[in-house]
Amino acid sequence: MNLRSLIVAVLVILAGCATPTRAPVIVVPVVVSQSTWQQVDREIIAASQQATEQARVYARGSMEHWRTRVYQQTEEVFIPWFSSYWTQEWISMKVSWYSINAGDEQDAAAKRLAAYLLEQYRQRVLEPVAVEIAPDEILGQATAFYVQLLGQQLEVISKRYGVPMAQLNGRIQKIPAISLGPPPARDASLYQVVHTEQLSALPAYLALIDKIHTAGGEKGIASTDAGMTPVAKRASKRIEAEMAPRGAAGAVAATVGKVAGALISVGVAGVRAIIQANDRPDSEALIRSSLGNSFDKAWLKLVENPTTGVMAGTLYMARQIEGSLEETVAPSVAPDAGTVDWSHADSTIQRINP
Repeated sequence: MNLRSLIVAVLVILAGCATPTRAPVIVVPVVVSQSTWQQVDREIIAASQQATEQARVYARGSMEHWRTRVYQQTEEVFIPWFSSYWTQEWISMKVSWYSINAGDEQDAAAKRLAAYLLEQYRQRVLEPVAVEIAPDEILGQATAFYVQLLGQQLEVISKRYGVPMAQLNGRIQKIPAISLGPPPARDASLYQVVHTEQLSALPAYLALIDKIHTAGGEKGIASTDAGMTPVAKRASKRIEAEMAPRGAAGAVAATVGKVAGALISVGVAGVRAIIQANDRPDSEALIRSSLGNSFDKAWLKLVENPTTGVMAGTLYMARQIEGSLEETVAPSVAPDAGTVDWSHADSTIQRINP
């Protein structure tokens, strides 16, 4: 290193030592007034109300799709199975067995046949459709949709009123969203539900879903018991009426020998097939009408019941959040719905929609 380079290096070092140390940056905390907090609370109430309505639209649309698929599966699978000759023969055997073991119980064969048909309906219609879409799944998706929309609006509210997100997070930690304790794990704040990646990871959310299921009696599967009863009664009466001539034909066949007896038995079977074929349109019309009416009532209950339907999770959280905030804000008109920014709602629906 020559002399000139050495001098330059020394001067650089001396200049660095002479540079004054920068003073630390002092962050002045933002002071949020009580009136601002009250306005923020009102905005959260308005955002919750609007998110509830958005979730309701989503849930209703999903339930319409579920109903369409159930009707399609009923028409394409269950009715042809029920109306087929061999199914009717099998049902005849069951009714005969039920009648023999009924004792003095009234309509015993019809009741047991209704239970059998209901089980077949679940296996052939409801369960296959549930692989694609089901009310229980819609319940969870609608609740998650509500939470996502509300979480997005909290960020908008923070910017609109100049409230640091850290301070807003501290405030929403005190707002209950689920209150089912004790134990404390069955409780969750607004902060917890909007910041968890999966609601199903929250014990409080699982407790809420269990509460909804318990109140509803079934985990989202529409009951069609009432719809099966008239179908089973009609089938049972028809089969029991056919049993007497079948028995008489069997007795005649037994007395005329094997060859003639076989011909008589074949003839009876042919007559039964004709009777079943003639009865088929009426049977199919009855099963469409009975199942349709029963299913529509169950579907409407799942859509509209606030404690057991697909909106039950959303409505429960909304009541908890809005009820808590309404106790703290001064009487005032809530912000107009137009102040809520739903620019991200469409993209959120795309993420949730199956």
